[in-house]
Amino acid sequence: MKTRATFIGFTAILMWSILALMTAASGTMPPFQLSAIAFAIGSLPGIALFIARPERLQALRQPAKVWITGVAGLFGYHFLYFTALRNAPAVEAGLIAYLWPLFIVVGSALLPGEKLRWYHVAGALTGLAGTALIIADKGVAFDPTFTLGYLAAFLCAFTWAGYSLISRRFEAVSTDVVTGFCLATSILSLLCHLGLETTVWPQDVSQWVAVIGLGLLPVGLAFYTWDYGVKNGDIQILGASSYAAPLLSTLNLIIFGFGEFRATIGLACVLITGGAVLAARDMLFSRKKAPN
Repeated sequence: MKTRATFIGFTAILMWSILALMTAASGTMPPFQLSAIAFAIGSLPGIALFIARPERLQALRQPAKVWITGVAGLFGYHFLYFTALRNAPAVEAGLIAYLWPLFIVVGSALLPGEKLRWYHVAGALTGLAGTALIIADKGVAFDPTFTLGYLAAFLCAFTWAGYSLISRRFEAVSTDVVTGFCLATSILSLLCHLGLETTVWPQDVSQWVAVIGLGLLPVGLAFYTWDYGVKNGDIQILGASSYAAPLLSTLNLIIFGFGEFRATIGLACVLITGGAVLAARDMLFSRKKAPN
């Protein structure tokens, strides 16, 4: 059960790995507008399920703390991430934002029934090193001028890690409630768009396909499978394995002609894969005790 849930959670990481590719293919739509549309699409399968099975609407009747956690996690993460990119260079902001898998692994020690081992931390740090190679390939220069952006990126990482860890405490809450989180995030993103951005619509069918794909997968289904995974799977393995997302994202961009392969990418592959295997050693290499 736990292994199956962990693999289901990992599918979210696979879907997030195509986020950059599909965003690039979606045209020049402003981030909050894109977020509003994508999260609206992401909520549609859940809405369809509620229409088909009205009794599942009871999943939306949750305490305020569940709703606050969910909406703060989904909308808060994206709001802070966009704020970071607006107020700091993308390389440095992205590197800080990707502290969230490490925060999840370390923070898991606070969860009931979880034990933090040295190899969980070592695996997460190794994955972070690999991610740093990808993101900071051309160098990093932290400038105090961009302090606001750096702070937003840090809060972004802290927000997503906190959402994931707190969700584990709500393991009895049905994943159906994620539909409500997506819908609320869509509405809040729309309000931000109307107040901060100029509307830009896709120019052709391929861009619309990319936008719909975003809503169905990395900004849709991924949040449902992640919710199920962190509630029922091995959250430490999921945290460390999350560093596969920027690696796979970079490889996807290279395959589809948006980038080129470099030696640092190969080294990052080794570090991130090795870190994930190290963090998952209990699941991958556990031995059954011999019968007495």
